Amino acid sequence: MTDQKPKIQIKPSEHVLVPKHEIVGEEERRTILERYGIRPDQLPYILSSDPAAKEIGAQPGDIVKVTRRSQTAGVSIYYRYVVEG
Repeated sequence: MTDQKPKIQIKPSEHVLVPKHEIVGEEERRTILERYGIRPDQLPYILSSDPAAKEIGAQPGDIVKVTRRSQTAGVSIYYRYVVEG
């Protein structure tokens, strides 16, 4: 008989230090890529195994919009390309 401790389930989106993550739709995806003149794989990567990506159901090939709030910068938006991992 082994003593197994229950796993604590923490939702990344509920933590104060985790910025908002959301999957970008097709229209916004096209707009982003055209605006910056890039391919999706030229964006910084986020692994599909990242807890925030897993929580929103991001799959390899998706683009994730990360919205960060800062006292000094206000709101900053970053885009990440989801890769296998």
